[in-house]
Amino acid sequence: MILIIDFGSQYNQLIARRVRELEVYCQIEPPDITLEAIKALQPEGIILSGGPASIYEPNSPRVDKGIFDLGIPVLGICYGLQYMIECLGGRVIRSAKREYGFAELHITRRDGGGIFPGVTEDTRCWMSHGDTIDTLPEGFVITASTANTRVAAVEDPARRLYGLQFHPEVVHTPEGKKMLENFLFSVCGCRKSWTMASFVRDSVEEIRSTVGDRKVVLGLSGGVDSSVAAVLLHQAIG
Repeated sequence: MILIIDFGSQYNQLIARRVRELEVYCQIEPPDITLEAIKALQPEGIILSGGPASIYEPNSPRVDKGIFDLGIPVLGICYGLQYMIECLGGRVIRSAKREYGFAELHITRRDGGGIFPGVTEDTRCWMSHGDTIDTLPEGFVITASTANTRVAAVEDPARRLYGLQFHPEVVHTPEGKKMLENFLFSVCGCRKSWTMASFVRDSVEEIRSTVGDRKVVLGLSGGVDSSVAAVLLHQAIG
């Protein structure tokens, strides 16, 4: 299972979709999830999403920084990367100019596991950020750069901490899915064990076990969530 921490990015559901397309179960949780709740979920890896905030804003979203001491691999994307760097003693500064759009990514480290094995040395990526990383914490090295962003990707392989300043989950990053695949399977050691069919089967069994011989009242709005709930209930109990 992969845990995705939602820092407010418009792409959060897309991150989850990419993970599920790779047949790995994932769960999205808000940043105020407790460290104890994270431990109870026993994730094989954690993805920190992007988001529109700056880490220096008074109410910027933050997750318990103890996640970096759990020994669980972490991938920070955009804001998630900046949050990780700032928590661990690095320095993030305001960019002279906000960067939004395509960028040519030059990968400087593709060996030794990590995010980039099998990815083309020079490829395109999609940037969307107003802050940039100025100083890295001890143990981190730069693994990719662009013309405007010196720190486009980093890693601390000893602690299995990785970060991308760009968005690998969007189609505008052509090899982004390969990068996520490397994180899931090479770094986290996940197995391809989840499909939508298995989710439906498990959900139907759980509904039957929960309902027993009782009756159910469903409030159906016509939206996606309640409609899916209605279909699953129908399959489970008629």
